[in-house]
Amino acid sequence: MHDFTILIASGGFASAVATTLDLLATAAFMAPRVGVSKPTWRVLSLSTGPTVLSGGFSLDAKPLTPRTKPDSSIWVVPGLATQSTTSTDARLLQPDALLAIRALKAQAAAGGTVAASCSAVFLLQAAGLLQSRKATTTWWLAPHLQSREPRCEVDANRLVVCDRKIWTAGAAFAQTDLMLQLLRVRCGAELADAVSRVLLIDGREAQAPYIVPTMLANGNALIANLSQHIEAALPHTPSVGEMAAGLCISERTLTRRVRAATGKSTSALIQFVRLKRARLLLETSRMSVEQVAEQVGYRDSTALRRLMRKMLAATPRQFRPVNS
Repeated sequence: MHDFTILIASGGFASAVATTLDLLATAAFMAPRVGVSKPTWRVLSLSTGPTVLSGGFSLDAKPLTPRTKPDSSIWVVPGLATQSTTSTDARLLQPDALLAIRALKAQAAAGGTVAASCSAVFLLQAAGLLQSRKATTTWWLAPHLQSREPRCEVDANRLVVCDRKIWTAGAAFAQTDLMLQLLRVRCGAELADAVSRVLLIDGREAQAPYIVPTMLANGNALIANLSQHIEAALPHTPSVGEMAAGLCISERTLTRRVRAATGKSTSALIQFVRLKRARLLLETSRMSVEQVAEQVGYRDSTALRRLMRKMLAATPRQFRPVNS
């Protein structure tokens, strides 16, 4: 019996698929050296014939069929490489996606473990597997996932989330982090750590450092304007009430519109903009941390350090150039 079943879809991220297979191959190579059994896996395509991935890469694999039965392996789906909320919704209606949705639902119903990263997390949602669970996905699609499944607690800051045998991961390259976690669960920490060292994979905990507030809104003009307004006002931080008054709407309406666009509160948007500016200053200037904190509206550096640890899983020092 296999340890992992990798489902690949036409148009999916070639990098995520390649990373998955290279990581598993490295694990098989390292297993005897750390004294554990080699992991085994199979690759199933959601279509017949060669599966063409992003960038024109193709891979031959045995097709998933309606007769494919659930098993004890961990089923993993790398990202689908959709580029908008509209294309993500449309992708879920295609025949190969519907086949995957049914198979993932059956695997979970049989008590099996399923995992997906990036936009492939929407396959799990469409299969009804995210209800009353915690999950993550690529950060710019997180608000859309939340709107499709209001009963799911979507945390865009997290890189990998596990909730009762349902694993989800963030943007495309979070597939690496997902596979390391799954290796740890299935084959042990020693093998996962060995693979991480051999492939020079640094431990990461969050995708929050990569979030761009305006992109989080998927082109929403209100969020773009608010982000620009907040940044232009620094070091003075506008209050939610001031921003609402500037738009001639109530705080409640502003909060509702911001949450609908980003999946986050207006206060969280303000903090993201402040942290984005702070990170830029740390990376490009010789300002002290205290001076940076002052430039983004904090009275002292303690508050900035605390917020960076909470939202970025990092310290100000980590954003300094290596030679500074």
